Amino acid sequence: MGVWPESSSFNDEGMEPVPKSWKGICQEGVAFNASHCNRKLIGARYYLKGYEVYYGPLNETRDFRSPRDVDGHGTHTAGTVGGRRVANASAIGGFAKGTATGGAPNVRLAIYKVCWPVPDQSLAEGNTCLQDDTLAAFDDAIADGVHVLSISLGFQSETYYTEDPIAIGSLHAVKRNIVVSCSAGNDGPTPSTVANVAPWIITVGASNIDRVFSAPILLGNGMIVEGQTVTPIRRRRLHPLVYAGYVEIRGTTASNTTGACLPGTLSRKLVRGKVVLCINSDIQASMEVKRAGGVAAILGNSFSEIQVTPFLNPATVTFLDGLNTLLTYILTEKHPTATLVPGNTMIGTKPAPVMAPFSSKGPNVVDPNILKPDITAPGFNILAAWSEASSPLNMPEDHRVVKYNIVSGTSMSCPHVSAVIALLKSIHPDWSSAAIRSALMTTSTINNAVGRPIKNATGDDANPFEYGSGHFRPSRAADPGLIYDATYTDYLLYLCSQNIRQVSSYNCPDKVPAASNLNYPSLAIANMRGSSRTVTRVVTNVGKDNSTYILAVSSPPGYIVDIVPKILRFSKLGEKHNFNITVTAQSSIESRNEFSFGWYTWSDGVHMVRSPIAVSSSA
Repeated sequence: MGVWPESSSFNDEGMEPVPKSWKGICQEGVAFNASHCNRKLIGARYYLKGYEVYYGPLNETRDFRSPRDVDGHGTHTAGTVGGRRVANASAIGGFAKGTATGGAPNVRLAIYKVCWPVPDQSLAEGNTCLQDDTLAAFDDAIADGVHVLSISLGFQSETYYTEDPIAIGSLHAVKRNIVVSCSAGNDGPTPSTVANVAPWIITVGASNIDRVFSAPILLGNGMIVEGQTVTPIRRRRLHPLVYAGYVEIRGTTASNTTGACLPGTLSRKLVRGKVVLCINSDIQASMEVKRAGGVAAILGNSFSEIQVTPFLNPATVTFLDGLNTLLTYILTEKHPTATLVPGNTMIGTKPAPVMAPFSSKGPNVVDPNILKPDITAPGFNILAAWSEASSPLNMPEDHRVVKYNIVSGTSMSCPHVSAVIALLKSIHPDWSSAAIRSALMTTSTINNAVGRPIKNATGDDANPFEYGSGHFRPSRAADPGLIYDATYTDYLLYLCSQNIRQVSSYNCPDKVPAASNLNYPSLAIANMRGSSRTVTRVVTNVGKDNSTYILAVSSPPGYIVDIVPKILRFSKLGEKHNFNITVTAQSSIESRNEFSFGWYTWSDGVHMVRSPIAVSSSA
C-alpha cells in the first residue's frame, strides 16, 4: 500500500489530482471512485503476471481480476491507515462499538494488490505473493511518487539482496526517500522468526490495547471462569459439559492430539447437546464441535492474551488457568454443566500493552548485528473496515457479510505505524526515511500504562527481541530532540559489510565499517570476539538551539558499556555530534551466544532519546 501524506495543498473539494501515471488506470476503469478519477483520493493496481506464470490462469470464481479485495486483509490494513471517521462502527454482534477512524484519515491511498489465492487451498489458509509481482508493484509505487509504503506481508530469506523482494524493492524506495513500514511476521513466540529485517525498513511487532471482550463461563456449581469472545451468544440454560478427550472417536487421535477437537475426531453420539471443552483455540476446533452437534465450545488458550475470533457457533476462549479449573471441575463433578455468558466489550483493562503471542521475535537471522523488530504497535484484536466480498472467517461455511471485522496480526500493527509516518512526513517533509524511523524508535516506551515493564504473553518481562525499541508514542515522535540519520550510501556500505560486493552499480571500497557501525537508533553486537568492541554513532539536533544532552546508561548484564563523550552540546538546529560506544565483556562472563540487553539515553530535560542495546559473545 502506498500513501501520500496529509497536506495543506488540497483543492476546494479537499482532493488533489492523482499522479499522471494513474490516468491509465482511470481509463481502464479499475480504480476506486472511477467516475472521479481526475481527483480521486484512492487509486489501485493489481499484479498477476508472475502468479499466472507459476500457477496458471487465475480462478476468477475465487478472486477478482482487478484490485478489488476478496480477502478482507487489504481493506482492513488500508482502513487502519486512512479510514475516515465513522460513528457507531462495530464488529458482528456489536462488539467494539464506537467511533472508528484511521490513523491518518485525510491521507491519500494507492493500493497495489500482489497476493492471490493458492489453488487447492481455502481462502482461510491465506494467499501467496510472488516475488516478481511484488517487485513490479514496488516499481510502480516508486514511479507514482508515494511517500510511504505500508507492507503487511513478508518473505523468508537468508540474504537481503538475492532472495527478498521486499528488501530489494524497499532499498530502491528509500533511495527516493520513501519510508517503508513492514510487518514483523506472525511466527512468534519462537525466537529468530522476525521477517523484513533489512535496516532500511521499519519492522513492526504487535501488541495489544486496553480492550477485552469478556465472556464468562458459568458452571453448574455457581463458579465463574473467565473467558473472552466476539461471537454473538444468547444466554442459554445449563448444558452437560464434557472434555473433548472423553468423547472422541476411538483411533482418530494420538496421545499428543487428544482433546484438541481436530476435524473428524468427535463422536456425534457423545457430543450432541453438550458443551465441549477443547484444548485448542483455533477455528477448526469450534467447527468440529459444531459438526458433532455440540451446543457450544470452550476453547483453551495457553497464553495470557486471547486472540478472539467471530466463530459460527457459540464459543468462548479461556486462559490456561481457566482450562485447568474446567478440567478439574469435569473430573470431580458427577454431572458437570456449563453455559456461556454473552460477551461484553470492556475498555481500560490493565496491564496494556502486552506483546501478542504470535508476534515474531529476534534475533535477526540475516544479520544479528541489526536489532529487529524496530518497534511495536497495536496489532491484537483490532477493529477495522472489512471487504463485503469476504465473510469474517473467510471460509465457505461462513455466509455473513460485515463492514468491520476484528483481526489480529503484525499485518494490523504495521499500518498503525504507517499512518503515523504519513503524519510525520506532513509535519517534517524534509526528514529522511532514517530520521523518521529514528524519531519513532527513540521516543517509544518499554513500560505499560501502569508504569511497569511491558510483558509478553507468558507473563514475563518482554525484551528488545520482542518489542524492539518499545511501544510507539506518536505524539512524542513529532519532536524527538535528536535523530540518528542515514543515507542511501550508508546502506550500500552496510551491504558491503555483508559481503555483497556489487550493489546497484556501487563498487565496495577495500575497507568497510562493521555492520554494528551503521548509524542505527539501536545497537546490536553479535558474537563479540575478544573482550571489547567500539562503534560510532552520530546524532543530529532537531529539537532546539543551545541544548545540552546528558547521558544515562544501563549496561547489559555481563558487560560494561562506556560512551564518550557523556555530554553533547548543540548550539543550533541541524548540528551533528559523534560519540563512541565501547562494550566490554566482564571477566566473569562465559563465552555464549545468548544476548544480554541494556539501553542508553540522551536527555536535555525535555527530550528522552532512548536506544536499546543487545550484545552476545563467542569464544
